[in-house]
Amino acid sequence: MLKINKLKIENMEQGCITDRSPNISFALDSDVEGERLLSAVITIGDWKYETTDQINNVYSGELKPFTTYSVHVTATGTSGQTADAETSFETGRLGVLWQGKWITDGGYDFPKKVSPVPMTFKRAFTISKPVRRAWINATALGVYELMLNGSKVGRDYFAPGFTSYDHQIQYQTYDVSGSLGTDNNLVAVVAGGWAAGSFNYVRKNKISADRQAFLCELHIEYTDGSYDVVVTDESWQVSEEGNYRMAEWYDGETYDATVDLERIVWKQATLTAPRKNPLLSAQYGDPVRVQEVLKPISCTLSPGGEMIYDFGQNFAGVISAKLLGKHHQEVIFRHAEVLVDGELFVKSLRTAKATATYICKEGTQTYSPRLTYMGFRYVGVRGINAGDLELSALVLHSDFEEISEFECSNELINQLHSNIRWGGKSNFVDIPTDCPQRDERQGWTGDIAVFARTACYNFDLSRFLDKWLADMRAEQAPGGGLPMVVPRAGDHWPRMATSAWGDSCILVPWAEYLARGDKRLLERQYPTIKKFLKAAKWWSELFSFTPNSRHVWRFPFHFGDWCAPDETARQWLKKGKWVGTAYFANSCGLAAQIADLLGYEEDSVYYRKLRSRIIEAYRKVFTDGKGNLKKEFQTAYVLPLHFNMTEGKETAVMADNLVRLVREAGNKLTTGFTGTPYLLFALSDNGYPDKAYELLLQEGCPSWLYEVKAGGTTIWERWDALRPDGTVNIGDLSGNKSDEESGGGMVSFNHYANGAVGDWLYRRMVGLEPTSGGYKTFRIAPVLGGGITSAKGSIQTPYGYASSEWSIEENRFTVHVQVPVSTECTLVMPNGEQHRLESGQFEFTCEV
Repeated sequence: MLKINKLKIENMEQGCITDRSPNISFALDSDVEGERLLSAVITIGDWKYETTDQINNVYSGELKPFTTYSVHVTATGTSGQTADAETSFETGRLGVLWQGKWITDGGYDFPKKVSPVPMTFKRAFTISKPVRRAWINATALGVYELMLNGSKVGRDYFAPGFTSYDHQIQYQTYDVSGSLGTDNNLVAVVAGGWAAGSFNYVRKNKISADRQAFLCELHIEYTDGSYDVVVTDESWQVSEEGNYRMAEWYDGETYDATVDLERIVWKQATLTAPRKNPLLSAQYGDPVRVQEVLKPISCTLSPGGEMIYDFGQNFAGVISAKLLGKHHQEVIFRHAEVLVDGELFVKSLRTAKATATYICKEGTQTYSPRLTYMGFRYVGVRGINAGDLELSALVLHSDFEEISEFECSNELINQLHSNIRWGGKSNFVDIPTDCPQRDERQGWTGDIAVFARTACYNFDLSRFLDKWLADMRAEQAPGGGLPMVVPRAGDHWPRMATSAWGDSCILVPWAEYLARGDKRLLERQYPTIKKFLKAAKWWSELFSFTPNSRHVWRFPFHFGDWCAPDETARQWLKKGKWVGTAYFANSCGLAAQIADLLGYEEDSVYYRKLRSRIIEAYRKVFTDGKGNLKKEFQTAYVLPLHFNMTEGKETAVMADNLVRLVREAGNKLTTGFTGTPYLLFALSDNGYPDKAYELLLQEGCPSWLYEVKAGGTTIWERWDALRPDGTVNIGDLSGNKSDEESGGGMVSFNHYANGAVGDWLYRRMVGLEPTSGGYKTFRIAPVLGGGITSAKGSIQTPYGYASSEWSIEENRFTVHVQVPVSTECTLVMPNGEQHRLESGQFEFTCEV
């Protein structure tokens, strides 16, 4: 039986609201072995489209604003069987001019390095006729919460989301058809958020706006065919005396439940406008929503008298409290990732206070922050008795789908995989951040560059990354340089071409393309890729006075082997030219593949030739030409090996040298952010799978399992963030200050970059690897070792489920494989046998 098991519009199964022609994709199931899609007919109104592609079908018919479109798909397989499915999507404004005006309190101001007091806006209105349909379009400069007749509108947190506000801002659409009465009250609370609030580690504020602003339209269609629109204008009222007394990302939130909105001072709202002319578009990224509710696993009393709640997991989110309180009773919730000597350890938060303060009214009540979030495992509570408090926690991240599974026979590795997933979820709060807890939480490009392959296995990030990459494209410098963080949001680093961090413009869309197969993403990103590589080439030729050094990329700046253990920042940076040159070569190779896919043949030839010249420069400048580096460190061998920059005997010599360096380091890694993701690949793919497993299973510091055995539930920024003696390594970058002298330094217990090892778990241990976009073709070739006796992994590809599950019993290897409809798998057995498989479920065995 042929079945359409997923039908998506713009990568959403339901609720799609779009301001652009949507892409229609569908996955198929069949019990017929070898089944493929023969053809499909997509019908939307009078528009019919016949296709043989399940994932790249862009609607080209007419679109009208505020309209619901039904989508019908009939698919026919090569077996002759057919399947049908239906869904729908809605259009947004499609360029319809806003009748509403941006409003604010024009007389309000606030000093540097702090966030503004949240503004509360209100508007009362009456309705005298039966309503057929009603919806709200809303957005803000800042982050907003919207209430209609006392109830929250929608499920989103931190709307309208974090974008490059000078260029683009999302607006949200909420159906409120059943929420209107005769007398109505619309209230919006707008905090400074990323636009006007204090943000980044230098606490800059007013980055994109001088103060908060709100824009809203309530559209009402009546049953008699008439139509009204309630809009933001000077008829609205505004106040800074509402319930939310303080709200910002780092310090937290203060909420006063005793404030009566009917008794505070209101003033007339004033008109304003964004500083520039950003495009307002229907939400195209994933909104941040509650994903899970956690209960505390223990509650203890700290030596200082604070109740400490342990949620058993480090994550990003907020507390949710049910309290029995008295009028004006103040309850304080502090957050931290670790405990030291039974107390919350907050020095690593640097200037962030990470505190929620709730001022009670009389009786039983509930509270959960709405205008901030924290990264934490532990919550310290003061101001209330344990018997009067019921505490839980809400896990927050962008509303993407978790699409994969992984499990093996080693429970420590399974916990590592859990840590990797939680590290990803914690840092995918509207943008890919570096960490969710301290005074940073920025969209550092280097972290997601190395983690993207791992992330795209675990989650469907099609909308999440598409949104972020749109900001990258908008903020690229005319000369091709890129911000270190995206959105730039007041960051002091100049836009420049720099390795790994800048290479994110290629590595991230390539990872997403391999996972989801959407060529439109590559097409949108391609001009950015070309400009970046042109800038990299210009810098690599600067002050290069010999042919051999012409493509060694030294300038203007590289982070190098960032966060390599037992080194300082100065030492990391000094390795920049090795890292930069290798990443440059790799990106040229990927650009050539992308050019091939998009039909740019001349570009493909150009990038392949440039890649060859860069490889030759690496060989001549850094090595003796035979595979021996003149200056040795692990990453300098890892990168050319993994990026296929070596040939012949040179490959074996480099692999041997890498193994020697690992052995000399006590069978431990010494790689930083830029080398760690590829270390195990460089070993296992070049004749040393046992050495790769030995490193993976290492339990001494530095290692992945050291963090696991130390109790970590996410990935750490630095391998020794928690030392064996239980003290926290504050991480002074100069190496000259003690923990006591450091002002907080650089230590995070929720930093996903080193979790990029997940890519090796999935592509080598499980063996599941895409060889073309969306797993249209893929390979299953498990790498055995480390005493692992079983492993399994599966992923929901755009075509359906692909999976590999293997086990070893009494020297007999058995693998179960699932191949989705319309795809092809090459299975490589441990004994070298190969099998070409089309759709279906299969089992193979061999002796090992």
